[in-house]
Amino acid sequence: MSESARTYEDLIVWRKAHDLVLGVYEVTATFPKEEIFGLTSQVRRAAISVPSNIVEGFNRKGKSDKLKFYNYSDASLEEMRYQLQLGHDLGFADTSTLQEKAKEVRRILSSYTEKLKASS
Repeated sequence: MSESARTYEDLIVWRKAHDLVLGVYEVTATFPKEEIFGLTSQVRRAAISVPSNIVEGFNRKGKSDKLKFYNYSDASLEEMRYQLQLGHDLGFADTSTLQEKAKEVRRILSSYTEKLKASS
C-alpha cells in the first residue's frame, strides 16, 4: 500500500493492470470473428474489471470496502487468466506473455492487499 499515492494512477498495480488490458485488447483483436460475442467479449470484460475494481477500491474510505474491491479485482484477474489459457489452447493466439503479466499483477495486488490488511 502506498501512502504517497494520491490517485489510482500513482499505483504500480493499477498501471500494470491497465497495461494488461491494453495487451488483452491487442491479442483478442486476432481472435476469430465468430468469437466477438463469445470469448473475445468475455476476456475483455474480465480484463477491464481488474483495473476498474482497483480504482473503485482505491477510492473507498474504509479498509473493508477497499479490500472487497481488491478481492473482486483478483477474482476477475483469475477469470481472465483462464480465458486467456482457453484462447491459447483453442489456437486463437499465443497468450503466454499476457498470462505471465497477469501473474505479476496478481503478485503486486496480493502484496498491496496484505499491506493494507496489516495497516492500522
